[in-house]
Amino acid sequence: MTVIGIDGPSGVGKSSVSREVAQRLGYGYLDTGAMYRAMAWLCLNRGVEDPQDVVEQVRGVDLEISTDPADRSVVVDGVDVTEEIRSEEVSQNVQLVSAVPEARADLIEMQRRIIARTTPGIVAEGRDITTVVAPDAPVRILMTAREDVRIARRATELHGGADAQSTAATRSQIADRDAKDSKTTSFLSAADGVTTLDTSDIDFPTVVEAVLDLVRKAEAK
Repeated sequence: MTVIGIDGPSGVGKSSVSREVAQRLGYGYLDTGAMYRAMAWLCLNRGVEDPQDVVEQVRGVDLEISTDPADRSVVVDGVDVTEEIRSEEVSQNVQLVSAVPEARADLIEMQRRIIARTTPGIVAEGRDITTVVAPDAPVRILMTAREDVRIARRATELHGGADAQSTAATRSQIADRDAKDSKTTSFLSAADGVTTLDTSDIDFPTVVEAVLDLVRKAEAK
Protein backbone atom coordinates (compact mmCIF):
# COMPACT_ATOMS: atom_id res chain seq x y z
CA MET A 1 0.00 0.00 0.00
CA THR A 2 1.27 3.47 -0.94
CA VAL A 3 0.65 6.56 1.19
CA ILE A 4 1.05 10.01 -0.34
CA GLY A 5 1.10 12.80 2.23
CA ILE A 6 0.47 16.37 1.10
CA ASP A 7 0.60 19.33 3.48
CA GLY A 8 0.33 23.04 2.91
CA PRO A 9 -1.28 26.33 3.94
CA SER A 10 -4.70 27.64 2.91
CA GLY A 11 -5.32 28.38 -0.76
CA VAL A 12 -2.35 26.43 -2.05
CA GLY A 13 -4.52 24.01 -4.02
CA LYS A 14 -3.68 20.84 -2.13
CA SER A 15 -7.26 19.54 -1.95
CA SER A 16 -7.99 19.70 -5.67
CA VAL A 17 -4.56 18.33 -6.53
CA SER A 18 -4.86 15.53 -3.96
CA ARG A 19 -8.26 14.46 -5.28
CA GLU A 20 -7.07 14.47 -8.88
CA VAL A 21 -3.94 12.46 -8.04
CA ALA A 22 -6.03 9.95 -6.10
CA GLN A 23 -8.44 9.54 -9.02
CA ARG A 24 -5.62 9.13 -11.52
CA LEU A 25 -3.99 6.42 -9.39
CA GLY A 26 -7.18 4.70 -8.31
CA TYR A 27 -6.35 5.52 -4.68
CA GLY A 28 -8.45 6.67 -1.76
CA TYR A 29 -8.40 10.29 -0.60
CA LEU A 30 -8.50 11.66 2.94
CA ASP A 31 -9.15 15.30 3.77
CA THR A 32 -7.98 15.45 7.37
CA GLY A 33 -8.97 19.10 7.64
CA ALA A 34 -12.58 18.06 7.08
CA MET A 35 -12.36 15.90 10.20
CA TYR A 36 -11.34 18.88 12.32
CA ARG A 37 -14.05 20.96 10.66
CA ALA A 38 -16.64 18.28 11.41
CA MET A 39 -15.73 18.22 15.08
CA ALA A 40 -15.68 22.02 15.23
CA TRP A 41 -19.17 22.03 13.70
CA LEU A 42 -20.33 19.54 16.35
CA CYS A 43 -18.89 21.58 19.22
CA LEU A 44 -20.39 24.80 17.88
CA ASN A 45 -23.73 23.08 17.37
CA ARG A 46 -23.72 21.81 20.96
CA GLY A 47 -22.28 24.95 22.53
CA VAL A 48 -19.13 23.15 23.66
CA GLU A 49 -16.04 25.27 24.38
CA ASP A 50 -14.26 23.73 27.37
CA PRO A 51 -11.22 21.69 26.16
CA GLN A 52 -12.15 18.59 28.17
CA ASP A 53 -15.69 18.74 26.82
CA VAL A 54 -14.23 19.00 23.32
CA VAL A 55 -12.24 15.81 23.97
CA GLU A 56 -15.40 14.05 25.11
CA GLN A 57 -17.16 15.06 21.90
CA VAL A 58 -14.32 13.66 19.81
CA ARG A 59 -14.23 10.40 21.75
CA GLY A 60 -17.98 9.89 21.59
CA VAL A 61 -18.61 10.89 17.98
CA ASP A 62 -19.69 8.66 15.11
CA LEU A 63 -17.69 10.32 12.36
CA GLU A 64 -17.91 9.01 8.82
CA ILE A 65 -15.76 10.56 6.11
CA SER A 66 -15.65 9.33 2.54
CA THR A 67 -12.31 8.23 1.08
CA ASP A 68 -13.70 8.30 -2.47
CA PRO A 69 -11.99 11.24 -4.23
CA ALA A 70 -15.21 11.88 -6.16
CA ASP A 71 -17.30 12.05 -2.96
CA ARG A 72 -16.57 14.63 -0.26
CA SER A 73 -19.32 13.53 2.12
CA VAL A 74 -18.87 13.91 5.88
CA VAL A 75 -21.44 12.55 8.34
CA VAL A 76 -21.47 13.33 12.07
CA ASP A 77 -23.71 11.23 14.32
CA GLY A 78 -25.93 10.43 11.34
CA VAL A 79 -26.14 14.04 10.11
CA ASP A 80 -24.68 14.94 6.70
CA VAL A 81 -22.54 18.03 7.34
CA THR A 82 -20.64 18.06 4.05
CA GLU A 83 -21.73 21.60 3.20
CA GLU A 84 -22.09 22.96 6.74
CA ILE A 85 -18.45 22.38 7.66
CA ARG A 86 -17.34 24.74 4.88
CA SER A 87 -19.08 27.73 6.47
CA GLU A 88 -17.06 30.75 7.55
CA GLU A 89 -18.16 30.21 11.16
CA VAL A 90 -16.63 26.74 11.16
CA SER A 91 -13.50 27.95 9.36
CA GLN A 92 -12.95 30.57 12.05
CA ASN A 93 -13.41 28.05 14.87
CA VAL A 94 -11.45 24.98 13.75
CA GLN A 95 -8.87 25.74 16.44
CA LEU A 96 -11.57 25.04 19.01
CA VAL A 97 -10.67 21.40 18.30
CA SER A 98 -7.24 21.43 16.65
CA ALA A 99 -5.65 23.40 19.52
CA VAL A 100 -6.67 20.78 22.12
CA PRO A 101 -3.81 18.23 22.30
CA GLU A 102 -5.95 15.27 23.44
CA ALA A 103 -8.59 15.92 20.81
CA ARG A 104 -5.90 16.26 18.17
CA ALA A 105 -4.24 13.01 19.26
CA ASP A 106 -7.54 11.12 19.01
CA LEU A 107 -8.25 12.51 15.54
CA ILE A 108 -4.74 11.61 14.41
CA GLU A 109 -5.35 8.02 15.51
CA MET A 110 -8.61 8.01 13.52
CA GLN A 111 -6.72 9.29 10.49
CA ARG A 112 -4.06 6.61 10.84
CA ARG A 113 -6.71 3.89 11.03
CA ILE A 114 -8.39 5.18 7.89
CA ILE A 115 -5.06 5.32 6.07
CA ALA A 116 -4.13 1.80 7.18
CA ARG A 117 -7.34 0.23 5.88
CA THR A 118 -7.50 2.03 2.52
CA THR A 119 -6.15 0.01 -0.39
CA PRO A 120 -4.35 -0.03 -2.76
CA GLY A 121 -3.18 3.39 -1.58
CA ILE A 122 -4.31 6.77 -0.32
CA VAL A 123 -3.57 10.45 -0.77
CA ALA A 124 -3.91 12.16 2.61
CA GLU A 125 -3.81 15.94 2.80
CA GLY A 126 -3.77 18.42 5.64
CA ARG A 127 -1.35 20.31 7.84
CA ASP A 128 0.68 17.58 9.58
CA ILE A 129 0.48 14.47 7.37
CA THR A 130 4.16 14.55 6.44
CA THR A 131 5.40 15.16 9.97
CA VAL A 132 2.94 13.53 12.39
CA VAL A 133 0.18 11.45 10.82
CA ALA A 134 2.29 9.56 8.27
CA PRO A 135 5.94 10.57 8.69
CA ASP A 136 7.09 7.31 7.08
CA ALA A 137 5.01 7.74 3.92
CA PRO A 138 7.10 7.02 0.80
CA VAL A 139 5.88 10.25 -0.82
CA ARG A 140 5.73 13.38 1.34
CA ILE A 141 5.09 16.79 -0.18
CA LEU A 142 4.74 20.32 1.15
CA MET A 143 2.79 22.42 -1.34
CA THR A 144 3.48 26.14 -1.14
CA ALA A 145 2.62 29.29 -3.07
CA ARG A 146 3.15 33.01 -2.65
CA GLU A 147 0.58 34.62 -0.37
CA ASP A 148 -0.86 36.82 -3.13
CA VAL A 149 -1.42 33.75 -5.30
CA ARG A 150 -3.09 31.84 -2.47
CA ILE A 151 -5.37 34.75 -1.65
CA ALA A 152 -6.40 35.14 -5.31
CA ARG A 153 -7.15 31.42 -5.59
CA ARG A 154 -9.24 31.32 -2.44
CA ALA A 155 -11.05 34.55 -3.39
CA THR A 156 -12.00 33.01 -6.72
CA GLU A 157 -13.19 29.87 -4.95
CA LEU A 158 -15.27 31.75 -2.37
CA HIS A 159 -16.42 34.81 -4.29
CA GLY A 160 -16.16 33.80 -7.93
CA GLY A 161 -13.42 36.28 -8.72
CA ALA A 162 -10.21 37.89 -7.53
CA ASP A 163 -11.06 41.59 -7.78
CA ALA A 164 -9.84 44.04 -5.16
CA GLN A 165 -12.92 43.69 -2.96
CA SER A 166 -12.86 39.88 -3.04
CA THR A 167 -9.16 39.61 -2.30
CA ALA A 168 -9.44 42.11 0.57
CA ALA A 169 -12.25 40.04 2.09
CA THR A 170 -10.18 36.89 1.75
CA ARG A 171 -6.78 38.18 2.84
CA SER A 172 -7.43 38.31 6.58
CA GLN A 173 -9.19 34.93 6.55
CA ILE A 174 -6.18 33.17 5.07
CA ALA A 175 -3.61 35.07 7.14
CA ASP A 176 -5.53 34.56 10.38
CA ARG A 177 -6.09 30.85 9.86
CA ASP A 178 -2.47 30.19 8.92
CA ALA A 179 -1.29 32.13 11.96
CA LYS A 180 -3.57 30.15 14.28
CA ASP A 181 -2.73 26.76 12.73
CA SER A 182 1.01 27.42 12.77
CA LYS A 183 0.84 27.41 16.58
CA THR A 184 -0.08 23.70 16.60
CA THR A 185 1.46 22.36 13.39
CA SER A 186 4.46 23.15 11.21
CA PHE A 187 3.31 23.44 7.61
CA LEU A 188 5.13 26.51 6.30
CA SER A 189 8.51 24.86 5.78
CA ALA A 190 9.38 21.33 4.74
CA ALA A 191 10.72 18.81 7.25
CA ASP A 192 13.67 16.59 6.38
CA GLY A 193 12.84 14.26 3.51
CA VAL A 194 9.76 16.25 2.46
CA THR A 195 9.69 17.62 -1.09
CA THR A 196 8.65 21.26 -1.45
CA LEU A 197 6.42 21.95 -4.45
CA ASP A 198 5.90 25.65 -5.16
CA THR A 199 2.72 26.03 -7.22
CA SER A 200 2.83 29.83 -7.56
CA ASP A 201 3.67 29.93 -11.25
CA ILE A 202 2.53 26.54 -12.56
CA ASP A 203 -0.93 25.46 -13.62
CA PHE A 204 -3.07 22.69 -12.16
CA PRO A 205 -2.18 19.93 -14.68
CA THR A 206 1.53 20.64 -14.18
CA VAL A 207 1.20 20.37 -10.39
CA VAL A 208 -0.67 17.08 -10.69
CA GLU A 209 1.98 15.70 -13.04
CA ALA A 210 4.74 16.80 -10.66
CA VAL A 211 3.10 14.84 -7.82
CA LEU A 212 2.61 11.79 -10.04
CA ASP A 213 6.26 11.98 -11.06
CA LEU A 214 7.31 11.87 -7.40
CA VAL A 215 5.08 8.82 -6.93
CA ARG A 216 6.66 7.09 -9.93
CA LYS A 217 10.14 7.82 -8.60
CA ALA A 218 9.25 6.44 -5.17
CA GLU A 219 7.80 3.27 -6.70
CA ALA A 220 10.93 2.79 -8.81
CA LYS A 221 13.20 2.70 -5.78
